[in-house]
Amino acid sequence: MKRSPLSIPFLLLAALPGLSCAPSVYRQVYPQLVDGKYDSEFPYRGCSAQLEEIGESVKMVNAIAYYRTYTFAAEERITPGGVTAELLRMSAPHSVVATSQASGTGTILESANRRVVLITCAHVVGFPDTVTTFHIGPGGRSTGFIHTMSFKERQSNYVAVFPEGGELEILAMDRDQDVALLGKTFDDDPLPRPRVFMYPAGKAKELEWGTFVYLFGYPTGHKMVTKAIVSSPNKDRKGSFLLDAVLTPGFSGGIALAVRDGVPNFELVGLVQLVSGRTTYGLAPPAEEGTPEYDSGTPYAGDVYVQKRTEIEYGIVQAVPIETVLDFIESHRRALASRGYSVTFAQPSQTAP
Repeated sequence: MKRSPLSIPFLLLAALPGLSCAPSVYRQVYPQLVDGKYDSEFPYRGCSAQLEEIGESVKMVNAIAYYRTYTFAAEERITPGGVTAELLRMSAPHSVVATSQASGTGTILESANRRVVLITCAHVVGFPDTVTTFHIGPGGRSTGFIHTMSFKERQSNYVAVFPEGGELEILAMDRDQDVALLGKTFDDDPLPRPRVFMYPAGKAKELEWGTFVYLFGYPTGHKMVTKAIVSSPNKDRKGSFLLDAVLTPGFSGGIALAVRDGVPNFELVGLVQLVSGRTTYGLAPPAEEGTPEYDSGTPYAGDVYVQKRTEIEYGIVQAVPIETVLDFIESHRRALASRGYSVTFAQPSQTAP
């Protein structure tokens, strides 16, 4: 029997309701897996309200250190062992004060009793006390004689949106583990009270290849949330892992959140530590304000200087695992308590809805 020309369109139309039914297709493409493991698929439903709430606990941390720098001529042949208080006193009239600045990300873990505590990476606020450079001899090697020696005189760490100037002190810091706790005691209880991160600490050692994570931070001063997937999970048997996020400076200290059995079951699994980079050296004209642009087609005959360049390797990010963070907090818990500070995380059963 010959088929009616209308039968084919009719069959197509009859199939459309099944395809256009969003809940049906949604469940088939994004099944909700309840297996107790961290999710490796994109969240199956929206969680913008929870992400916005988490973002309110994430703050930009600024740090600035003030150094007094002493300069010595090569013929003075000053070695580190030869630097004395008398030598610095004599050199003081020729010393200069300079600053070193950094910015990163901190997350509020506690806000109670007029006190606030933030977690960040140590390298965001861990300026060295002394910085020394040496004269370079023939062949480009160090002579061992001091060129400049800089001593840190003071340091300021602050969150601009906090009241009373936002000045923070370093409560505890471990440069090797790259973790730091910052705190402040307000004169008056701040209103509104700073939002606290209300989700539990997870287990970075349970991350797997391809685990999906959210990242919060302040790249170049802008609060942002982005996503990444985990690579090389537990690569050092301590929970460390890599992320494929494309980040810029300022994200250091930001939080990495994994999802266990669907949003909004967020768990803190680590801190964004380092954006990988590669350092190179090259020859360049002096970098002075007002220097004209140079014609690349004309030979340059002026003075040249060695210039250090850092090229960011985008897409490779190292993370401090939450296990390291928890060990660090526990090792300083008694000292923190003696000053009226405490740090706790929510339990999984108390996760914010």
